[in-house]
Amino acid sequence: MSVTLQQLAYFVAVVDVRSFTRAADTVGVAQPTLSRQLRALEDELGATLVDRGRSGPVLTPAGRAVLPLARRMLADAESARSVVAEIVGLRRGRVRVGATPSLCIGVLADVLRVFSGQHPDIALELIESGSQLLVRSLARGELDIALVIVPASGIDPALHTTPILRERLSVASPTSGRASSGAMGMRELARRRLVVPRVGYDVRETTLKAFADAGVTPRFAVQGGEMDAVLRLVEAGTGVAVVPDLVFAGRPRLRRTVLTPALYRTVALARRADLTPTHAVQAFCDTLLSFLADLSAAGGFPGDVQVLRRPDAD
Repeated sequence: MSVTLQQLAYFVAVVDVRSFTRAADTVGVAQPTLSRQLRALEDELGATLVDRGRSGPVLTPAGRAVLPLARRMLADAESARSVVAEIVGLRRGRVRVGATPSLCIGVLADVLRVFSGQHPDIALELIESGSQLLVRSLARGELDIALVIVPASGIDPALHTTPILRERLSVASPTSGRASSGAMGMRELARRRLVVPRVGYDVRETTLKAFADAGVTPRFAVQGGEMDAVLRLVEAGTGVAVVPDLVFAGRPRLRRTVLTPALYRTVALARRADLTPTHAVQAFCDTLLSFLADLSAAGGFPGDVQVLRRPDAD
């Protein structure tokens, strides 16, 4: 592992506001994530930079030595970004992004926040829909880039796709309800009242196929609606649902139970193969991949989510 600019930014933020909680708010991450990254920085440098006392964080001698170097490195990095941005035209432009509702809930909102902060003059447009409709929008030139679910049969050959995540599908139930034994098979799931999203959601089709493969019939509580509505219905105790693991982040009223046999899905970045991505679109992709890599390194993913593509990959 090596020192990263993000770790240095977290360190400087803690020093500037003299609070781990306020520093986390300032840089837009959860406080445990900031603390883990600062500890990783200290481990890499081999010295404690900040004493964590009751009166607030206090710089150690090592911290006082590192602070001006950290500020200089961050300033140099910002200068480099500014120079390059002027060269490649990132002071203006547009990125039209598509994503499934579960990905909007899970990670994309944070990625858009980070990208907008880095490139405030780039116009962002977001389309939220199912993968099939997003693929059609890409083909018609209505989107520049989309996060879609890659089906087992593959995707439109006219599109360039880059798998970036593999995530498990699990059973969501209300924390106020009865807990399962730690894992749930399709036969037990068939005894629960099920909430499923509208037709067109890949997770709906995957769930119904799993029931058919197991030779059991689901008991529906509610059919239809977007992912957020499905999650709210589960939280209210209407039923249970099979959902991607990413949506469990920030939902303390949901209990995650692994499903057996395991169901997984692959998330890919897709764009038209015949079009060269603009600098703005490439910058968005780089931001997305960096965010996912940092989140994975910090242990910030809920459930079983694996990053398949790193920002420095060819």
